[in-house]
Amino acid sequence: MEIIDLDSFMETRYQTAIALGNFDGIHYGHQVLIKNMISKAERKGLKSSVLLFQNHTKEFTNGISPSLISSIEQKYDLMHNLGVEIIYKMEFNQAIMNLSPEEFVKDILINKLNVRSVVVGYDYRFGYKAKGDSDLLKKIGKTYGIDVEVLKPITINNEIISSTRIRKLIKEGLLQEVKLLLGRNYSIIGKVVPGKNLGNKLGFPTANIQPLINYVMPKPGVYCTETIVNNIKYLSATSVGYNPTFNENSLKIETHIIDFSENIYDQNIELIFVEYLRGEIKFNDVDSLVNQINSDIKRVKSRHKYLQNK
Repeated sequence: MEIIDLDSFMETRYQTAIALGNFDGIHYGHQVLIKNMISKAERKGLKSSVLLFQNHTKEFTNGISPSLISSIEQKYDLMHNLGVEIIYKMEFNQAIMNLSPEEFVKDILINKLNVRSVVVGYDYRFGYKAKGDSDLLKKIGKTYGIDVEVLKPITINNEIISSTRIRKLIKEGLLQEVKLLLGRNYSIIGKVVPGKNLGNKLGFPTANIQPLINYVMPKPGVYCTETIVNNIKYLSATSVGYNPTFNENSLKIETHIIDFSENIYDQNIELIFVEYLRGEIKFNDVDSLVNQINSDIKRVKSRHKYLQNK
């Protein structure tokens, strides 16, 4: 799969089919859309492609980045696994924002990307102040000889799949529902940074994770997780919260990687959230906390074995 920066590039090698959208999370609905685009590209002899903005459009327009389900690098990996041949990436900036819907089609899709086929979702918006919708895109596409397909809403259990809904479920700790809508477990990537070594002192060393982007945070509590270190997956127990026993006031993500003793400071690791186990508890003494951690680890092992066998 190629990843091409559009700042100084014009596609003259191939005619393309393209999927358009924000694609935060690459959830099941996005996957259906992208696979549809790939099938269309194969039928028409086009290169399958996706246009990705490296920054969220709301971050530029509102100055505030929404919490995200996936990083740009995670999007690359997911799209590669789906079979996308080319990702065109660009910054969403003032010049792009000011393009009228027709200018966006002419300047970006036709002149830069050599597009012949477009696939979008039913709620796709584009152009200045998001004035363009899927109906207008079909109308403009017809004028310029571009085939435009608009997919109907994708539902699971009679509810439309959306990134907004998935964010809400993550914040509520409803990870099995999140997995159903994403088609995989939710995960974050972060850097292992020094902490206060409280875990070591208690006999349960933890990796303190600093997320690489503004991920959606699961609700405070203890989770059954898996941790990927150097492409190897380990079972882990993870705390998301404020360490109420020690009266801390900043949110922390700490994971105890079971049967693991390597020094991984400054490394990036991936934390996969499998199941919510319990909420935060303020313990009256350290011994009670240690007993609970032991119980949590036993439960993580038990739940992991159960979920693997389902």
